[in-house]
Amino acid sequence: MDGKDDTKQNTADMTQFVQTLLQQMQNRFQTINVLDEMGERISELEQSINDLRAEMGAEGSPPPAAPSKKE
Repeated sequence: MDGKDDTKQNTADMTQFVQTLLQQMQNRFQTINVLDEMGERISELEQSINDLRAEMGAEGSPPPAAPSKKE
């Protein structure tokens, strides 16, 4: 191979590397997006549970006793 062929191969290798890297980044961002959506849904679920507890008057009841610590 001469210098031009080496340059073409290096360019092709770099192009493939960048494409692979961008694909990996896109996959990770999609995963992060899914986790963010799950976090939002959990927050909504927690709020719904708290609303139901408030409707049932559960917030007025005392919390369960904590287990006693042995010294």
